[in-house]
Amino acid sequence: MTDSQRKILVTSALPYANGSIHLGHLLEHIQTDIWTRFQRMRGHQCYSVCADDAHGTPVMLKAQELGITPEEMVAQTRAEHHQDLLEFGVSYDNYYVTHSEENRELCELIYNRLDEAGYIVKRTISQLFDPEKQMFLPDRFVQGTCPKCGAEDQNGDSCDVCSATYSPVEMKNPRSVVSGATPVLKDSEHYFFDLPQFSDMLQEWMNSGAIQTEMANKLQEWFEDGLQQWDISRDAPYFGFEIPGAPGKYFYVWVDAPVGYMASFKNFCDNNDVSFDDYWGKDSTAELYHFIGKDITYFHSLFWPAMLEGAGFRKPTGVNVHGFITVNGAKMSKSKGTFIKGRTYLEHLNPEYLRYYYASKLNDSVTDIDLSFDDFVLKVNSDLVGKVVNIASRCASFITKRFDGKLSANVIEPELVAEFQNASEGIAQAFEKRQYNKAIREIMALADKANQFIDANAPWVSIKDDSKQQFTHEVCSLGINLFRILSVYLKPVLPELTKGAEEFFNDELSWDSAQSVLSDHAINKFKPLMQRVDMDKVNAVVEASKEDLKISNDKAAKDPDSELAKDPIGETIEFADFAKVDLRVALIAKAEHVEGAEKLLRLELDLGGETKQVFAGIKSAYAPEDLQGKLTLMVANLAPRKMRFGISEGMVLAAGPGGKDLWVMEPHTGAKPGMKVK
Repeated sequence: MTDSQRKILVTSALPYANGSIHLGHLLEHIQTDIWTRFQRMRGHQCYSVCADDAHGTPVMLKAQELGITPEEMVAQTRAEHHQDLLEFGVSYDNYYVTHSEENRELCELIYNRLDEAGYIVKRTISQLFDPEKQMFLPDRFVQGTCPKCGAEDQNGDSCDVCSATYSPVEMKNPRSVVSGATPVLKDSEHYFFDLPQFSDMLQEWMNSGAIQTEMANKLQEWFEDGLQQWDISRDAPYFGFEIPGAPGKYFYVWVDAPVGYMASFKNFCDNNDVSFDDYWGKDSTAELYHFIGKDITYFHSLFWPAMLEGAGFRKPTGVNVHGFITVNGAKMSKSKGTFIKGRTYLEHLNPEYLRYYYASKLNDSVTDIDLSFDDFVLKVNSDLVGKVVNIASRCASFITKRFDGKLSANVIEPELVAEFQNASEGIAQAFEKRQYNKAIREIMALADKANQFIDANAPWVSIKDDSKQQFTHEVCSLGINLFRILSVYLKPVLPELTKGAEEFFNDELSWDSAQSVLSDHAINKFKPLMQRVDMDKVNAVVEASKEDLKISNDKAAKDPDSELAKDPIGETIEFADFAKVDLRVALIAKAEHVEGAEKLLRLELDLGGETKQVFAGIKSAYAPEDLQGKLTLMVANLAPRKMRFGISEGMVLAAGPGGKDLWVMEPHTGAKPGMKVK
């Protein structure tokens, strides 16, 4: 290993072993794979590992439902996941499973070290217990009435209606999702990790650049009221690892899941003569990166580094957080056919289309990414087929048929080649910083210049002139070389297309290959590298993904994947009902944050002399100062609703898919507070 060669270990969040890989999962795995392929192309020693997350109540219950053991179900699911990932070009050095001896041994080692150091405490807590299934119920397996606003069919830890958070024991009319039985309170001794002891260390680590600034700021909310001890145990029956010296007590799945990164790498090390301690030891100088979604940031950025610190292991160099996937501007939906499994996609479309599209959208922020089918088709056909592959297809046949399949010895426009080569470091830095969209923009700008060069010199015209044969040879040879440089830059994103290009070039591409030119070099016959994507095939994916949910209003409220649960389009009302709605222009006299609420802003709305208080779920899109003094539209005759934070006396009108893409409705020019909207 040279002095400049880096030692890097990369992981992706572990897919859960009770469902199929879908397009949301693939965003992260593709993001990770592009980065690791890039590092290897640069000559660094970069390993990547992943695994199936196998433990927990959902896996146990799903296996019971299927009539097989959890181990059998996990083995089947892991094989399915791994095959899907391989077919999307995602190549891990090891794809393992958390239900392994390596993981058991490492979990016990970490736990015993934490216990010996005084970081484990025990205390008795009261939990809801299913008397029929004879099991304690995790939060997600309890539903009932929200204790704050009275909304029915809410989950055991939070309310979708008023955004309140609470303990399942606070719920009214609770019921077990598993059996439908009314749960009872039962005491149990639990084991806790004393996270507050690591408060100072975590603050220092978070502010060292280990995670994105926006996520570090978000995590400060956990410190405002003081970190809490973390419950790391679950009672039998539970599919997982038993806690040493505690019969009937099991490690909570979020204890052994991140340890699964270590276990997968340990399994790889034992089979490939690699030193585990060089990457996980306290004094390791290697780089360690986790790629994860924003919904599991606190596990990876609070609990995980604290566990590692307390047990004498190194902490991550970086936790790279990405946003979610929306499809056509909305949450993935089974009813609309946009909740798409990886296997369904593979049955109809080239996986490299998706790799390229995601790369064109991904950056280093946690902003959600939208997969627009129209944009998907346009971008693949325009960029990959119309620009990049087109360069080779326009030049290759001339070289093969008229010049014995050999590139010219002379470079006709060295300054153009130099421009392509000089772009190398900027593109490399974009990949390094996970700003893939920037890298793709720069690559496509070069592709445009290559096509402009070919258009300007028109080899299909000059080939007809015997006196211009050398000129034609040199133009086409340069076109092939420009395509080769672009192939170098695209290799981390499009490994299969590049493999075909390497066969055509009779050459193997590393990142440094961009700095050389093939001259007087024999190439092979060109074969089509990519076909245009057909919208009919995209539509076939959507149709194959649709499920006839036949959701009743009652079920829609419970089904998190149902668009009807959020937007009950299709349920009609009479005009007389709509006429009852009193829409008014309102001045936002005051806007402020709501302490303890993740989604809400408190608004004081002036209706021309009358003031109403409204709690609006628009915090993701607006800061209070953005709203104060603006006019908006509100439903003024909505019955007051008691919420955790106070009484809400109306509703502000807003539209959009959600997140930052949410817009408060504004009235026409000349509108005044209190004016009725017709």
